[in-house]
Amino acid sequence: MFTFVIANFEIIMTTKEYSNYKQEKISGRYITLKNIEPLLKDIASFFEVTELGKSFLQKHIYKVKIGTGKKRILIWSQMHGNETTGTKAIFDLFNFFKAPKTQKRLRDQILETCTLIVIPILNPDGAKKFTRVNAQEIDLNRDAVDLKAPESILLNTLLHDFKPHYCFNLHDQRPIFSVGVESNPATISFLAPSINEERTVTDKRKETMQVIVAMKKMLEKHIPNQIGRYTDEFYPTATGDNFQKAGFNTILIEAGHYNGDYSREKTREYNFLALLSGIKEISMPKKYNYESYFKIPNNEKKYFDSIYENVILKGKKNKIGVFLKIILFNESIKFIPAYKILNNSDRFSADTIFSKELEFTNIEEFKSYVSIKKME
Repeated sequence: MFTFVIANFEIIMTTKEYSNYKQEKISGRYITLKNIEPLLKDIASFFEVTELGKSFLQKHIYKVKIGTGKKRILIWSQMHGNETTGTKAIFDLFNFFKAPKTQKRLRDQILETCTLIVIPILNPDGAKKFTRVNAQEIDLNRDAVDLKAPESILLNTLLHDFKPHYCFNLHDQRPIFSVGVESNPATISFLAPSINEERTVTDKRKETMQVIVAMKKMLEKHIPNQIGRYTDEFYPTATGDNFQKAGFNTILIEAGHYNGDYSREKTREYNFLALLSGIKEISMPKKYNYESYFKIPNNEKKYFDSIYENVILKGKKNKIGVFLKIILFNESIKFIPAYKILNNSDRFSADTIFSKELEFTNIEEFKSYVSIKKME
């Protein structure tokens, strides 16, 4: 059950109610312009849908304007073309804002106090090829200074024209991330980007942290111990770091793994909830203690899709971790296993397989064995 507080009363949103907002016409991990353009046409009678510009390959980049309030919020997704969970959550958010009756007071409050501009897919060329980079092989999230990509220029121009009070930068992270050294995957992770190598906590960065604390508090009721904090190491060319440095509060949301949810439909729900609770906090700030941000556990690379115990390689007992790499094949997503020998016992998985101390000459022989067993 999701709880929002407005003034002196509560508004309750259940998981069942979320299904009323879920945009069922998009799902899975592969989302392109072809998937979203009909949906943008459908919402054009509710919101202002216009073209922001064009990608390197002259594909449309759209923006959607919602609300009339003085607090300005900029949201973008698929800066990395193969990171799509945030895009799905954005279309759920659109459905929330055009709902006729449910959550009316919350919705009206946000629309009256905030103006949102949303870019559903910033990198349509990368989305089509299911790649992190754009058609120029540029990582848009590392192009905030040089601005070599037209997509980066469009975002940067919009930033300075719109002058948002807050930005939401939506990404996906790999399923290898755990919540600290605990045995849970990092389903949702947050970051208040640094503005320098010293990671100085400025007043603007404190404001960013306060919104993250509000989002974390909401999510903790539903995915306890599955919320992480992405590294705040300063990246001189990164988008979030430079936007925050320029005075535009920027919140990074990383959608991660939820056990068994390889299509990231469950994670999508929590991504939607994080966005909505963050926007609510901006609309009606409670001013959470920013220091609670530092209590969110750091992400660690300790999670695997599967772990095989008791594997003997050259006479030595090993753990072998399996993580699934995602590739695009004929416009369909395929999961390809990759293997790693784990010398540390401090690794986790929801699927631990205890073998009977089977011995192999090398890891390639073990991989062949696993492949054959899965085919049987």
